[in-house]
Amino acid sequence: MSTASDTAYEKIRQHLLEGRVRPGDRLTEEQLSAIAGVSRTPVREAVSRLERELLLMRTQSNRIVVPDWGEDEIDELFTLRQMLESHAAERAATRVSAQDIDELARINSELHEAVALDPPDVARFLDANRLFHEAVTEAAHSPRLGRILATLVEQPVVLHTAREYSIEDLRQSSRDHDELIAAFRARDPHWARAIMGSHLRRAFHVFADAMGEQRSSAEGACAAE
Repeated sequence: MSTASDTAYEKIRQHLLEGRVRPGDRLTEEQLSAIAGVSRTPVREAVSRLERELLLMRTQSNRIVVPDWGEDEIDELFTLRQMLESHAAERAATRVSAQDIDELARINSELHEAVALDPPDVARFLDANRLFHEAVTEAAHSPRLGRILATLVEQPVVLHTAREYSIEDLRQSSRDHDELIAAFRARDPHWARAIMGSHLRRAFHVFADAMGEQRSSAEGACAAE
């Protein structure tokens, strides 16, 4: 892959993950070229890569759009993530080192600090949350899990998951992390699996409720026009 294509991929991907577009938005090659600062040829290569990661998709008319997942698709996405990350947590509980646990505690302290601010620093929360889950997967010592989870974890970010959390949702997330760290300290794989499973299932319901409210608001706005 060319350097220009790599640049296009990184810049477009970052644009998507920062939430600068909404589900269902159409993007043209001209717009993407402007975002990436490269010509349309490397943009096409980058778009193909982003399609494979499910961050972009093409319609039957070959238009490039940001995926707008339905409730059933979102449920499946979170179910798959729950299955895989619960397995990662269970596996990590018997493989995690003392240094790994200390690092998880350090990351979660960052998350606690972000939540404690008034108002909470959601961007900082997101960064710490991503690092925490990545650290759990690393501690599982399964490279294939990491590769598979990379796509599943980023999809809700594109759809603004944590940005829809209430303060109590954010606090509960940090408490879940505290309990997961306790399970790791106890070297209890069953406890670790249960905590990760409930943590992600709760995230699904928060996310699904937020998406439902967004769709209702959008439909109400269209009806008022």
